[in-house]
Amino acid sequence: MVLGFMSLILTVSRSFISKICIPNKVANSMLPCRKTLDSIRTTQDLGYDQIWSVHGLHERILDDDENVSPEYCDSKGKTSLISEEGANQLSIFIFVLAAMQIVYTVLTMALGRAKMRRWKTWEKETRTVEYQAANDPNRFRITRQTTFAQRHINQCTDASNLLWTKCFFQQFFNSVAKVDYLTLRHGFVATHLSVGSSFNFQKYIQRSLEDDFKIIVGISPFMWFLVVIFLLVDVHGWNVYLWVSFLPLTIVLIMGTKLQVILAKMAHRVEDQNSVIQGAPLVQPNDNFFWFNNPKFVLTLLHYTLFMNAFEVAFFVWVTTQYGIKSCYHENREIIAIRVVLAVTVQVICSYVTLPLYALVTQMGSNFKKAVLEEQTTNAIKQWHAGVKLKRKKQRLSSQAAADDFPENSTTISTVDSSSHQPPTLASFEIGSALEIQEAGPAMPTSVAVEIQMASMEKKLERGYRVI
Repeated sequence: MVLGFMSLILTVSRSFISKICIPNKVANSMLPCRKTLDSIRTTQDLGYDQIWSVHGLHERILDDDENVSPEYCDSKGKTSLISEEGANQLSIFIFVLAAMQIVYTVLTMALGRAKMRRWKTWEKETRTVEYQAANDPNRFRITRQTTFAQRHINQCTDASNLLWTKCFFQQFFNSVAKVDYLTLRHGFVATHLSVGSSFNFQKYIQRSLEDDFKIIVGISPFMWFLVVIFLLVDVHGWNVYLWVSFLPLTIVLIMGTKLQVILAKMAHRVEDQNSVIQGAPLVQPNDNFFWFNNPKFVLTLLHYTLFMNAFEVAFFVWVTTQYGIKSCYHENREIIAIRVVLAVTVQVICSYVTLPLYALVTQMGSNFKKAVLEEQTTNAIKQWHAGVKLKRKKQRLSSQAAADDFPENSTTISTVDSSSHQPPTLASFEIGSALEIQEAGPAMPTSVAVEIQMASMEKKLERGYRVI
């Protein structure tokens, strides 16, 4: 929708934009290619004629000799802001960028989920007798002797700089081990659900990724603003795109290291709380482990990283198809090779290292996500909510009508028993005894009822607890 709207705006307004004129002195600054004696012919062949600066903001001129707008501006001794042909080229670039963003996101999610496929086997293992015996709650063990502690706690992790160094390299070697998955699953279930439940943690992560995919596949207005900035600073000799190519790689590596550090800090906290544990190590989900106490910030970084990498590839494809491999944009073949290698490297690291870590570790926030409820349960809750709103509206209208007929009894008649409209506790999903729910919609599913701790959840509902 955004892509179509932007193309429509460019198509409708390109004739008006082409009649916007700027001084030639301003237009002959910050050229994208080396300025030589035949620079006019070279830039015209590229479709880029001139670049200008107004009030400190530099903007690109796209021009073509066959358009009427240059003659309109030439008659005034000025240069056209952007020609109609230039607006058409810009529309093509926007389409290529949007398409590349979708391709990059789908490819990253597909490769990441392919690596996380073995988590399904680990989830099935939690229902075996061997797993129950290994995590017997009556079994006492020294915390440092557990597999989870041995993986994340050693003498190097005592100092902060050594911890970050260790976690930086650890992300490349079995970034998500089996013990990490099982330990974090145990901590999540013990905190938000009932201990020993049959909750499918792997499917919950899968549903969470599907919700996240809807976010990262899009391009926000701020991202389009970054595109404008990237295009404006593309000046010959600055090599801005080379330095921008290193930014996604840097962010991905820092994110992977941070997520590994969170795992290590969880292990340290378990050891600090108890030197001897009973059963499996119990990690405590907490937002304090994450940047700005917000697990969603990791998703924001992942989103912008994929976008910047998609921009790199989209710009390379667009320039090559529009102006050829021998254009002045590709005069430095070494820089082009470095940018392509970096784009592929970021794709691999993001798919096989960062995404699995993100999918698992970000579940360790203080709040659980709405994906904890299956789709049928979520739809049933929405139907219940809509039914209650409709009933309250009908009761309010009937009370008002009765008050108009019998004003002396308005106080008594307008009293509405709101107890029947209390939000359903998760116990209602299991026993199905709430008449209001049965009347407002279909019978509630029972898949989640046995999973939730009734007392804690009811307290959270009373406080207006928000499930993110």
